[in-house]
Amino acid sequence: MTWTGSAAQSLERPGAVLDLAGATITPAFVDAHVHATATGLLVDGLDLTGCPSPRALLDAVAARAAARPGALVWGHGWQELDWPGPAPDRAALDRAAAGAPVYLSRVDVHSALVSSALLERAPAAVGARGWSSGPLSTQAHHHARRAALAAVDARTREAAQRAFLADTATRGVGVVHECAGPDISSVADLAALLALAGELGPDVVGYWGQAVRTADEARELLAATGARGLAGDLFVDGSLGSRTAALRAPYADEPTHAGHRYLDPDAIAAHVAACTLAGVQAGFHVIGDAAADAALAGLGDAARRTTARAHPAHRIEHLEMLDPAQAAELAALGVVASVQPLFDACWGGPTGMYAERLGPDRAAGMNPYARLHAAGVVLALGSDAPVTPVGPWEAVRAAVAHRTPSSGLTAAQALTAHTVGGHRAAGDRTPTAGRLVAGAPASYAVWDGTDPLGGAPGTPRCLRTVQRGRLLHDTLSDTPGSAG
Repeated sequence: MTWTGSAAQSLERPGAVLDLAGATITPAFVDAHVHATATGLLVDGLDLTGCPSPRALLDAVAARAAARPGALVWGHGWQELDWPGPAPDRAALDRAAAGAPVYLSRVDVHSALVSSALLERAPAAVGARGWSSGPLSTQAHHHARRAALAAVDARTREAAQRAFLADTATRGVGVVHECAGPDISSVADLAALLALAGELGPDVVGYWGQAVRTADEARELLAATGARGLAGDLFVDGSLGSRTAALRAPYADEPTHAGHRYLDPDAIAAHVAACTLAGVQAGFHVIGDAAADAALAGLGDAARRTTARAHPAHRIEHLEMLDPAQAAELAALGVVASVQPLFDACWGGPTGMYAERLGPDRAAGMNPYARLHAAGVVLALGSDAPVTPVGPWEAVRAAVAHRTPSSGLTAAQALTAHTVGGHRAAGDRTPTAGRLVAGAPASYAVWDGTDPLGGAPGTPRCLRTVQRGRLLHDTLSDTPGSAG
Protein backbone atom coordinates (compact mmCIF):
# COMPACT_ATOMS: atom_id res chain seq x y z
CA MET A 1 0.00 0.00 0.00
CA THR A 2 1.23 3.49 -0.84
CA TRP A 3 -1.77 5.29 0.62
CA THR A 4 -3.57 6.02 3.87
CA GLY A 5 -7.13 7.22 4.06
CA SER A 6 -10.55 6.88 5.63
CA ALA A 7 -12.50 3.67 6.09
CA ALA A 8 -15.04 4.82 3.49
CA GLN A 9 -12.31 5.47 0.94
CA SER A 10 -10.79 2.05 1.63
CA LEU A 11 -13.88 0.36 0.26
CA GLU A 12 -12.84 1.62 -3.17
CA ARG A 13 -9.31 0.17 -2.83
CA PRO A 14 -9.22 -3.66 -2.62
CA GLY A 15 -6.46 -4.93 -0.31
CA ALA A 16 -5.91 -1.48 1.19
CA VAL A 17 -6.76 -2.46 4.75
CA LEU A 18 -4.34 -4.38 6.97
CA ASP A 19 -5.77 -6.07 10.06
CA LEU A 20 -3.04 -5.52 12.64
CA ALA A 21 -4.75 -7.63 15.31
CA GLY A 22 -3.64 -5.45 18.21
CA ALA A 23 -0.21 -4.50 16.89
CA THR A 24 1.07 -0.94 17.02
CA ILE A 25 1.69 1.21 13.94
CA THR A 26 3.96 4.25 13.92
CA PRO A 27 5.51 6.41 11.24
CA ALA A 28 8.75 4.92 9.97
CA PHE A 29 11.57 6.21 12.12
CA VAL A 30 14.38 8.46 10.91
CA ASP A 31 17.88 7.93 12.29
CA ALA A 32 19.40 11.38 11.88
CA HIS A 33 23.07 10.41 12.27
CA VAL A 34 24.72 7.17 11.11
CA HIS A 35 27.94 5.83 9.59
CA ALA A 36 26.77 2.92 7.47
CA THR A 37 30.01 1.32 6.33
CA ALA A 38 31.76 1.54 9.71
CA THR A 39 28.72 -0.06 11.35
CA GLY A 40 28.37 -2.79 8.74
CA LEU A 41 32.06 -3.67 8.92
CA LEU A 42 31.46 -4.94 12.45
CA VAL A 43 29.45 -7.85 11.05
CA ASP A 44 32.79 -9.39 10.08
CA GLY A 45 35.09 -7.21 12.19
CA LEU A 46 36.09 -7.15 15.84
CA ASP A 47 33.23 -5.86 17.95
CA LEU A 48 35.08 -4.70 21.06
CA THR A 49 32.01 -3.37 22.84
CA GLY A 50 32.28 -4.54 26.42
CA CYS A 51 35.89 -5.70 26.01
CA PRO A 52 36.94 -6.10 29.67
CA SER A 53 40.69 -5.47 29.57
CA PRO A 54 43.72 -4.61 27.44
CA ARG A 55 44.69 -8.29 27.55
CA ALA A 56 41.34 -9.34 26.12
CA LEU A 57 41.72 -6.79 23.31
CA LEU A 58 45.17 -8.07 22.41
CA ASP A 59 43.96 -11.67 22.48
CA ALA A 60 41.13 -10.79 20.09
CA VAL A 61 43.56 -9.10 17.69
CA ALA A 62 45.97 -12.06 17.85
CA ALA A 63 43.21 -14.55 17.08
CA ARG A 64 41.99 -12.53 14.10
CA ALA A 65 45.50 -11.96 12.75
CA ALA A 66 46.25 -15.69 13.01
CA ALA A 67 43.04 -16.57 11.15
CA ARG A 68 43.71 -14.06 8.35
CA PRO A 69 47.45 -13.43 8.14
CA GLY A 70 48.34 -10.00 6.78
CA ALA A 71 44.73 -8.85 6.34
CA LEU A 72 43.41 -5.61 7.81
CA VAL A 73 42.08 -6.07 11.33
CA TRP A 74 39.17 -3.64 11.68
CA GLY A 75 37.63 -3.28 15.11
CA HIS A 76 35.54 -0.85 17.10
CA GLY A 77 33.97 -0.21 20.47
CA TRP A 78 36.65 -0.45 23.16
CA GLN A 79 36.67 1.97 26.07
CA GLU A 80 39.13 1.99 28.89
CA LEU A 81 36.96 3.40 31.68
CA ASP A 82 36.83 0.21 33.77
CA TRP A 83 40.03 -1.42 32.56
CA PRO A 84 42.64 -2.46 35.13
CA GLY A 85 45.32 -0.54 33.25
CA PRO A 86 45.90 1.79 30.29
CA ALA A 87 45.19 0.93 26.67
CA PRO A 88 47.87 -1.26 25.05
CA ASP A 89 50.86 0.55 23.58
CA ARG A 90 51.83 0.15 19.95
CA ALA A 91 54.57 -2.39 20.62
CA ALA A 92 52.10 -4.73 22.32
CA LEU A 93 49.60 -4.28 19.49
CA ASP A 94 52.31 -5.00 16.90
CA ARG A 95 53.19 -8.25 18.66
CA ALA A 96 49.56 -9.35 18.68
CA ALA A 97 49.03 -8.31 15.04
CA ALA A 98 52.05 -10.24 13.71
CA GLY A 99 52.69 -7.62 11.05
CA ALA A 100 49.05 -7.02 10.03
CA PRO A 101 47.60 -3.50 9.73
CA VAL A 102 45.25 -2.88 12.65
CA TYR A 103 42.67 -0.13 13.18
CA LEU A 104 40.63 -0.28 16.40
CA SER A 105 38.44 2.76 17.00
CA ARG A 106 37.46 3.78 20.50
CA VAL A 107 33.70 3.68 21.09
CA ASP A 108 33.38 7.42 20.24
CA VAL A 109 35.45 7.07 16.99
CA HIS A 110 37.61 10.07 17.92
CA SER A 111 40.67 8.04 18.76
CA ALA A 112 41.99 4.63 17.78
CA LEU A 113 44.65 2.06 18.50
CA VAL A 114 46.66 1.36 15.34
CA SER A 115 49.57 -0.91 14.47
CA SER A 116 52.86 0.15 12.95
CA ALA A 117 51.87 -1.63 9.73
CA LEU A 118 48.89 0.70 9.39
CA LEU A 119 50.99 3.77 10.18
CA GLU A 120 53.24 2.84 7.27
CA ARG A 121 50.19 3.39 5.07
CA ALA A 122 49.44 6.75 6.74
CA PRO A 123 52.73 8.68 6.62
CA ALA A 124 50.94 12.00 7.24
CA ALA A 125 50.00 10.75 10.72
CA VAL A 126 53.65 10.49 11.72
CA GLY A 127 54.61 13.66 13.53
CA ALA A 128 51.01 14.76 14.08
CA ARG A 129 49.91 15.46 17.66
CA GLY A 130 49.80 12.29 19.76
CA TRP A 131 51.05 9.90 17.10
CA SER A 132 53.96 8.37 18.98
CA SER A 133 52.30 6.41 21.78
CA GLY A 134 48.91 5.13 22.84
CA PRO A 135 45.69 5.81 20.93
CA LEU A 136 45.86 8.26 18.02
CA SER A 137 43.55 11.26 18.19
CA THR A 138 42.81 14.51 16.30
CA GLN A 139 44.47 14.77 12.87
CA ALA A 140 46.76 11.76 13.40
CA HIS A 141 43.65 9.65 13.89
CA HIS A 142 42.01 11.06 10.76
CA HIS A 143 45.03 10.14 8.65
CA ALA A 144 45.12 6.62 10.07
CA ARG A 145 41.39 6.13 9.56
CA ARG A 146 41.67 7.13 5.92
CA ALA A 147 44.45 4.56 5.47
CA ALA A 148 42.34 1.86 7.14
CA LEU A 149 39.31 2.60 4.98
CA ALA A 150 41.49 2.59 1.87
CA ALA A 151 42.41 -0.99 2.74
CA VAL A 152 38.74 -2.04 2.59
CA ASP A 153 38.03 -3.34 -0.92
CA ALA A 154 34.84 -2.52 -2.83
CA ARG A 155 33.29 -5.96 -2.29
CA THR A 156 33.79 -5.81 1.48
CA ARG A 157 32.43 -2.26 1.57
CA GLU A 158 29.32 -3.25 -0.37
CA ALA A 159 28.71 -6.21 1.93
CA ALA A 160 29.04 -3.92 4.96
CA GLN A 161 26.63 -1.36 3.52
CA ARG A 162 24.11 -4.03 2.56
CA ALA A 163 24.28 -5.53 6.03
CA PHE A 164 23.72 -2.13 7.63
CA LEU A 165 20.74 -1.22 5.44
CA ALA A 166 19.08 -4.60 5.87
CA ASP A 167 19.49 -4.57 9.64
CA THR A 168 18.28 -0.99 9.95
CA ALA A 169 15.08 -1.81 8.06
CA THR A 170 14.30 -4.57 10.57
CA ARG A 171 14.32 -1.90 13.28
CA GLY A 172 11.49 0.16 11.80
CA VAL A 173 13.77 2.81 10.28
CA GLY A 174 12.76 4.18 6.89
CA VAL A 175 15.35 6.96 6.51
CA VAL A 176 18.95 7.36 7.67
CA HIS A 177 21.20 10.41 7.49
CA GLU A 178 24.69 9.32 6.50
CA CYS A 179 27.28 11.70 7.97
CA ALA A 180 30.22 11.30 5.61
CA GLY A 181 33.29 13.43 5.05
CA PRO A 182 37.02 13.39 4.35
CA ASP A 183 37.86 12.66 7.99
CA ILE A 184 35.21 9.93 8.34
CA SER A 185 34.87 8.03 5.07
CA SER A 186 35.36 8.95 1.41
CA VAL A 187 33.57 10.27 -1.66
CA ALA A 188 33.59 6.74 -3.12
CA ASP A 189 32.08 5.32 0.06
CA LEU A 190 29.23 7.84 0.05
CA ALA A 191 28.58 7.34 -3.67
CA ALA A 192 28.40 3.57 -3.23
CA LEU A 193 25.96 3.89 -0.34
CA LEU A 194 23.69 6.34 -2.18
CA ALA A 195 23.61 4.04 -5.22
CA LEU A 196 22.84 1.00 -3.09
CA ALA A 197 20.08 2.77 -1.16
CA GLY A 198 18.07 3.08 -4.35
CA GLU A 199 18.14 -0.70 -4.63
CA LEU A 200 17.25 -1.79 -1.11
CA GLY A 201 16.80 -0.61 2.43
CA PRO A 202 15.93 2.75 3.93
CA ASP A 203 16.24 6.03 2.08
CA VAL A 204 19.67 7.59 2.62
CA VAL A 205 20.15 11.33 3.04
CA GLY A 206 23.85 11.95 2.50
CA TYR A 207 25.85 14.73 4.14
CA TRP A 208 29.45 15.68 3.50
CA GLY A 209 31.41 17.31 6.32
CA GLN A 210 33.91 19.57 4.58
CA ALA A 211 34.26 23.32 5.04
CA VAL A 212 33.99 25.82 2.18
CA ARG A 213 34.33 29.58 1.97
CA THR A 214 32.29 30.50 -1.13
CA ALA A 215 28.95 29.53 -2.64
CA ASP A 216 30.71 28.29 -5.78
CA GLU A 217 32.88 25.97 -3.68
CA ALA A 218 29.75 24.67 -1.96
CA ARG A 219 28.02 23.92 -5.26
CA GLU A 220 31.10 22.20 -6.68
CA LEU A 221 31.52 20.02 -3.60
CA LEU A 222 27.87 19.01 -3.61
CA ALA A 223 28.11 18.06 -7.28
CA ALA A 224 31.26 16.03 -6.62
CA THR A 225 29.84 14.12 -3.64
CA GLY A 226 26.10 13.81 -4.34
CA ALA A 227 25.44 15.05 -0.81
CA ARG A 228 22.26 16.79 0.34
CA GLY A 229 24.25 19.33 2.33
CA LEU A 230 27.68 20.21 3.70
CA ALA A 231 26.92 19.19 7.24
CA GLY A 232 27.05 16.24 9.60
CA ASP A 233 30.49 15.47 10.97
CA LEU A 234 32.20 18.70 10.00
CA PHE A 235 34.20 18.81 13.20
CA VAL A 236 34.32 21.88 15.39
CA ASP A 237 35.79 19.63 18.10
CA GLY A 238 36.10 15.98 19.10
CA SER A 239 34.61 13.89 21.91
CA LEU A 240 34.61 13.81 25.69
CA GLY A 241 35.63 10.17 25.89
CA SER A 242 38.81 10.84 23.91
CA ARG A 243 39.26 14.20 25.70
CA THR A 244 39.19 16.08 22.39
CA ALA A 245 35.89 17.91 22.94
CA ALA A 246 36.70 21.64 23.28
CA LEU A 247 35.90 22.91 26.79
CA ARG A 248 35.83 26.33 28.42
CA ALA A 249 37.59 24.86 31.47
CA PRO A 250 40.00 21.92 31.59
CA TYR A 251 39.00 18.30 32.00
CA ALA A 252 38.45 17.23 35.59
CA ASP A 253 40.56 14.11 35.04
CA GLU A 254 43.25 15.90 33.00
CA PRO A 255 43.54 19.43 34.45
CA THR A 256 46.17 20.63 31.97
CA HIS A 257 44.01 19.91 28.92
CA ALA A 258 40.84 21.54 27.57
CA GLY A 259 40.35 19.58 24.35
CA HIS A 260 40.86 20.40 20.69
CA ARG A 261 39.08 22.75 18.29
CA TYR A 262 39.28 22.26 14.54
CA LEU A 263 37.33 25.34 13.35
CA ASP A 264 37.23 28.91 14.63
CA PRO A 265 34.19 31.24 14.43
CA ASP A 266 35.42 32.87 11.22
CA ALA A 267 35.69 29.53 9.38
CA ILE A 268 32.27 28.52 10.72
CA ALA A 269 30.70 31.79 9.60
CA ALA A 270 32.26 31.54 6.14
CA HIS A 271 30.98 28.00 5.70
CA VAL A 272 27.43 28.82 6.83
CA ALA A 273 27.29 31.97 4.68
CA ALA A 274 28.57 30.07 1.63
CA CYS A 275 26.01 27.32 2.08
CA THR A 276 23.22 29.83 2.69
CA LEU A 277 24.06 31.67 -0.53
CA ALA A 278 24.15 28.34 -2.37
CA GLY A 279 20.77 27.42 -0.87
CA VAL A 280 21.98 24.27 0.90
CA GLN A 281 22.28 23.07 4.48
CA ALA A 282 25.38 23.65 6.54
CA GLY A 283 26.10 21.93 9.80
CA PHE A 284 28.72 20.92 12.33
CA HIS A 285 29.74 18.35 14.92
CA VAL A 286 29.72 20.14 18.29
CA ILE A 287 30.26 18.50 21.70
CA GLY A 288 32.00 20.77 24.22
CA ASP A 289 30.88 24.14 25.56
CA ALA A 290 33.80 25.99 23.95
CA ALA A 291 32.87 24.41 20.63
CA ALA A 292 29.25 25.52 21.16
CA ASP A 293 30.52 29.06 21.78
CA ALA A 294 32.43 28.99 18.48
CA ALA A 295 29.50 27.49 16.55
CA LEU A 296 27.00 30.05 17.88
CA ALA A 297 29.36 32.93 17.15
CA GLY A 298 29.87 31.70 13.59
CA LEU A 299 26.19 31.03 12.94
CA GLY A 300 25.24 34.47 14.24
CA ASP A 301 27.90 36.17 12.11
CA ALA A 302 26.75 34.26 9.02
CA ALA A 303 23.12 35.24 9.66
CA ARG A 304 24.10 38.91 9.76
CA ARG A 305 26.06 38.54 6.50
CA THR A 306 23.13 36.92 4.67
CA THR A 307 20.09 38.78 5.97
CA ALA A 308 18.67 39.21 2.46
CA ARG A 309 18.62 35.48 1.75
CA ALA A 310 16.28 32.71 2.82
CA HIS A 311 18.11 30.44 5.24
CA PRO A 312 17.99 26.66 4.92
CA ALA A 313 17.53 24.75 8.17
CA HIS A 314 21.17 24.44 9.19
CA ARG A 315 21.93 21.74 11.75
CA ILE A 316 24.26 20.89 14.62
CA GLU A 317 25.12 17.33 15.58
CA HIS A 318 25.29 16.21 19.24
CA LEU A 319 25.21 19.67 20.90
CA GLU A 320 25.77 18.24 24.36
CA MET A 321 26.75 21.34 26.37
CA LEU A 322 24.93 24.66 26.08
CA ASP A 323 23.23 27.21 28.32
CA PRO A 324 19.66 28.62 28.15
CA ALA A 325 20.68 31.76 26.23
CA GLN A 326 22.38 29.64 23.57
CA ALA A 327 19.30 27.43 23.25
CA ALA A 328 17.17 30.50 22.60
CA GLU A 329 19.68 31.79 20.04
CA LEU A 330 19.65 28.48 18.19
CA ALA A 331 15.87 28.57 18.02
CA ALA A 332 15.92 32.11 16.67
CA LEU A 333 18.39 31.04 13.97
CA GLY A 334 16.18 28.08 13.01
CA VAL A 335 18.96 25.56 13.66
CA VAL A 336 18.01 21.89 14.05
CA ALA A 337 19.70 19.88 16.82
CA SER A 338 20.55 16.30 15.82
CA VAL A 339 21.03 14.50 19.14
CA GLN A 340 21.68 10.97 20.43
CA PRO A 341 19.81 10.06 23.64
CA LEU A 342 21.71 6.80 24.09
CA PHE A 343 24.81 8.90 24.82
CA ASP A 344 23.14 9.92 28.08
CA ALA A 345 22.04 6.36 28.77
CA CYS A 346 25.60 5.07 28.27
CA TRP A 347 27.67 7.84 29.84
CA GLY A 348 25.39 10.14 31.83
CA GLY A 349 24.50 10.10 35.51
CA PRO A 350 26.50 11.03 38.61
CA THR A 351 29.12 8.27 38.15
CA GLY A 352 29.28 7.93 34.36
CA MET A 353 31.99 8.90 31.91
CA TYR A 354 30.71 12.48 31.66
CA ALA A 355 31.08 12.92 35.42
CA GLU A 356 34.56 11.39 35.30
CA ARG A 357 35.69 13.71 32.50
CA LEU A 358 33.92 16.89 33.66
CA GLY A 359 33.08 16.48 37.32
CA PRO A 360 29.48 15.94 38.49
CA ASP A 361 28.39 19.59 38.34
CA ARG A 362 29.25 20.13 34.69
CA ALA A 363 28.10 16.63 33.77
CA ALA A 364 24.63 17.30 35.18
CA GLY A 365 24.00 19.85 32.43
CA MET A 366 24.81 17.48 29.56
CA ASN A 367 22.32 16.80 26.76
CA PRO A 368 19.63 19.30 27.85
CA TYR A 369 16.82 18.05 25.59
CA ALA A 370 14.00 19.63 27.62
CA ARG A 371 15.76 23.00 27.49
CA LEU A 372 16.18 22.80 23.72
CA HIS A 373 12.59 21.75 23.16
CA ALA A 374 11.24 24.48 25.45
CA ALA A 375 13.27 27.08 23.54
CA GLY A 376 11.66 25.95 20.28
CA VAL A 377 14.65 24.13 18.76
CA VAL A 378 13.62 21.30 16.43
CA LEU A 379 15.13 18.04 17.71
CA ALA A 380 16.03 15.04 15.56
CA LEU A 381 17.05 11.79 17.23
CA GLY A 382 19.69 9.38 15.99
CA SER A 383 22.25 6.80 17.03
CA ASP A 384 25.61 7.89 15.59
CA ALA A 385 26.03 4.17 14.81
CA PRO A 386 28.42 2.49 15.41
CA VAL A 387 28.93 4.68 18.51
CA THR A 388 25.57 3.44 19.81
CA PRO A 389 23.36 0.88 18.05
CA VAL A 390 20.48 1.78 15.76
CA GLY A 391 17.47 1.33 18.02
CA PRO A 392 14.58 3.81 17.75
CA TRP A 393 12.64 2.65 20.80
CA GLU A 394 15.79 2.49 22.89
CA ALA A 395 16.54 6.08 21.88
CA VAL A 396 12.99 7.25 22.60
CA ARG A 397 13.07 5.63 26.02
CA ALA A 398 16.50 7.10 26.77
CA ALA A 399 15.26 10.58 25.85
CA VAL A 400 12.31 10.17 28.22
CA ALA A 401 14.29 8.52 31.06
CA HIS A 402 17.11 11.07 30.99
CA ARG A 403 19.63 10.44 33.75
CA THR A 404 19.44 14.09 34.80
CA PRO A 405 15.99 14.96 36.20
CA SER A 406 14.08 17.58 34.17
CA SER A 407 16.37 17.25 31.13
CA GLY A 408 14.32 14.61 29.29
CA LEU A 409 11.45 14.74 26.84
CA THR A 410 7.91 13.45 27.09
CA ALA A 411 7.14 10.27 25.15
CA ALA A 412 5.20 12.24 22.53
CA GLN A 413 8.04 14.74 22.11
CA ALA A 414 10.63 11.99 21.75
CA LEU A 415 8.57 10.05 19.21
CA THR A 416 8.04 13.23 17.19
CA ALA A 417 11.77 13.99 17.30
CA HIS A 418 12.57 10.51 15.95
CA THR A 419 10.07 10.81 13.08
CA VAL A 420 8.99 14.32 12.09
CA GLY A 421 12.19 15.83 13.50
CA GLY A 422 14.35 13.66 11.28
CA HIS A 423 12.58 14.91 8.17
CA ARG A 424 12.87 18.50 9.37
CA ALA A 425 16.59 17.97 9.96
CA ALA A 426 16.93 17.01 6.28
CA GLY A 427 15.18 20.21 5.22
CA ASP A 428 11.80 18.57 4.51
CA ARG A 429 9.06 20.79 5.90
CA THR A 430 6.22 19.01 4.11
CA PRO A 431 3.34 18.89 6.63
CA THR A 432 2.85 15.15 6.09
CA ALA A 433 6.53 14.16 6.45
CA GLY A 434 6.94 11.72 9.34
CA ARG A 435 3.21 11.53 10.05
CA LEU A 436 0.44 9.01 9.43
CA VAL A 437 -2.12 11.13 7.61
CA ALA A 438 -4.63 10.55 4.85
CA GLY A 439 -3.31 11.02 1.36
CA ALA A 440 0.37 10.74 2.27
CA PRO A 441 2.77 8.19 0.78
CA ALA A 442 2.84 5.25 3.17
CA SER A 443 5.89 5.34 5.45
CA TYR A 444 5.24 3.32 8.55
CA ALA A 445 6.40 0.56 10.87
CA VAL A 446 4.28 -2.16 12.46
CA TRP A 447 5.24 -3.49 15.90
CA ASP A 448 4.15 -6.50 17.90
CA GLY A 449 1.66 -6.18 20.73
CA THR A 450 4.15 -4.93 23.34
CA ASP A 451 3.21 -1.36 24.33
CA PRO A 452 6.39 0.51 23.33
CA LEU A 453 5.82 3.40 25.74
CA GLY A 454 3.66 1.79 28.39
CA GLY A 455 6.47 0.59 30.60
CA ALA A 456 6.37 -3.05 29.48
CA PRO A 457 9.78 -4.74 29.61
CA GLY A 458 11.63 -5.51 26.42
CA THR A 459 11.78 -3.84 23.05
CA PRO A 460 8.89 -4.32 20.61
CA ARG A 461 9.63 -6.42 17.54
CA CYS A 462 9.26 -4.75 14.17
CA LEU A 463 6.88 -6.75 11.97
CA ARG A 464 6.95 -4.57 8.89
CA THR A 465 8.73 -1.45 7.64
CA VAL A 466 7.46 0.52 4.65
CA GLN A 467 9.05 3.68 3.27
CA ARG A 468 7.17 5.69 0.64
CA GLY A 469 5.31 2.54 -0.36
CA ARG A 470 8.45 0.38 -0.60
CA LEU A 471 8.38 -2.75 1.52
CA LEU A 472 11.72 -2.82 3.33
CA HIS A 473 11.08 -5.49 5.96
CA ASP A 474 8.18 -7.87 6.37
CA THR A 475 7.03 -10.70 8.61
CA LEU A 476 3.35 -10.19 7.68
CA SER A 477 3.58 -11.61 4.14
CA ASP A 478 0.58 -13.87 4.69
CA THR A 479 -1.61 -10.81 5.13
CA PRO A 480 -3.37 -9.56 1.96
CA GLY A 481 -1.79 -6.39 0.58
CA SER A 482 1.97 -6.75 0.24
CA ALA A 483 2.77 -3.34 1.69
CA GLY A 484 -0.08 -2.77 4.01
